[in-house]
Amino acid sequence: MVEMHLHSVNADYRYEPIYALGVVTTFDRFMQSYRPDSDRHSIFNAICKSVEDDPQKYLNDAAQMRNEASSFTANDFLEQIKQSSPDSGGLIGTVRAIAGNPKFKYCRLFAVGLYSLLETMDEELTKDSKRLNSALQTLSEALHLDGDKMQKDLELYRSNLEKMIQAQIVLEDIIKADRKKKEERARAKADAAIASTQEG
Repeated sequence: MVEMHLHSVNADYRYEPIYALGVVTTFDRFMQSYRPDSDRHSIFNAICKSVEDDPQKYLNDAAQMRNEASSFTANDFLEQIKQSSPDSGGLIGTVRAIAGNPKFKYCRLFAVGLYSLLETMDEELTKDSKRLNSALQTLSEALHLDGDKMQKDLELYRSNLEKMIQAQIVLEDIIKADRKKKEERARAKADAAIASTQEG
């Protein structure tokens, strides 16, 4: 929410769908274990409305970006963004419009959006650091962005995701151990009650 606010109040900020995909992806990944699950929708709405934006627009644009990305291979996508003209349509047009905007305002959530596109096109690519770095380099050059900053932002994002996954595993183990102890106590209590009845 802080990053969305800082980004949205910048004079050069212009909403665009890859940024929306980054927002939705980040929220989904970091809130996936939030309970109760039914509250997640209202929390997302509140975050978007806090920066005076429409949550449904974010969700619709993110879904459209993912849907369009699924029709590309990563290699085709990277080749096309190097060659296509700014008046291309769809996903390629969105990317080329950013490349042609000298006032485009980069932020980490935009980088997550790009990463999510690559992940949709080829999940294996995002697991291979050499291929991923090469793809990010191509994207940063095509979009006239600082490639080192984008890679560092995504490394931080992936590192935080990994830490959260590990924390979820630890938490699940704690919950399971606690449940097992409660079951053992309940069994011991029941056994004691049966023994007491038999003695009587």
